Amino acid sequence: MAQSAKAFAFPRDFKVRNIKTSGAAIHVRYGGQGPAVVLLHGFGDTGDMWAPVATALCKDHTIVVPDLRGMGLSSHPRGGYDKKTQAQDIAQVLDRLKIETAALVTHDIGNMVGYALAAQFPARVTCWVVVDAPLPGIGPWDDQLRNPKVWHFNFRGPDVERLVKGRERIYLDRFWNELSANPKKIGEAVRRHYARLYARPHAMHCAFEQFAAFAQDAIDNKALAAKGKLTMPILALGADHSYKTLMADIMRFVGSNVTGGVIADSGHWVMEEQPRQTTAAIVDFITKSRV
Repeated sequence: MAQSAKAFAFPRDFKVRNIKTSGAAIHVRYGGQGPAVVLLHGFGDTGDMWAPVATALCKDHTIVVPDLRGMGLSSHPRGGYDKKTQAQDIAQVLDRLKIETAALVTHDIGNMVGYALAAQFPARVTCWVVVDAPLPGIGPWDDQLRNPKVWHFNFRGPDVERLVKGRERIYLDRFWNELSANPKKIGEAVRRHYARLYARPHAMHCAFEQFAAFAQDAIDNKALAAKGKLTMPILALGADHSYKTLMADIMRFVGSNVTGGVIADSGHWVMEEQPRQTTAAIVDFITKSRV
């Protein structure tokens, strides 16, 4: 448990609040002072993944770390898993916290919610660090759908949920093992922590719904992209055992000010595999973007 507690330890003065939006109750950790930074997680993690980044930035930034709807300790509404709706959750969280603008840091499905947020509310996002996952409907998305590593995009339904129920750890282990550069970097305590959260009632159903929404997300993203590229500074980080420089290529379809970067010796799970390197890249970019 010590490893788990250390990995997910937010600063002691951070507050925890369940913020009601128009369609969900979003579990939020927040604290610090200064310009705001919003950190969005993806599948296989929760907002807990960002504890090292929150700790590194909170001395001179206000940090906001939600769990996406249906994930972590947020509520489990029946719908609203398209990323435009989830982006509105985040905008409403910022409204409740009286935050007008924020830097954005996202990973995995958080990238998709992040794009919907930045594209719908571009004046509210000052800069964006986007990490190791594609955007539905954008750039080489159709090629990604043919990649056998994303078989889980279409793995859902009541029979699937029955198969996974009580075996959430087995299901999640496959992702942590196959999409990492070194599975040993994702320790037992970390795996137990997330497996417990995904074993909560309705949690896996909602996780599957995140993927089920990708077809609608692709339609929405194409419409958002057609309105013009994002102009805020974007750092697109890929892991060297995962999306590598493709992240920057993808983001240049939707952004006009994109810098690429690669996290060395890591698979998809950059905050578990290379927390110091990833945190340093994020902090450096956000700090420079303030100048």
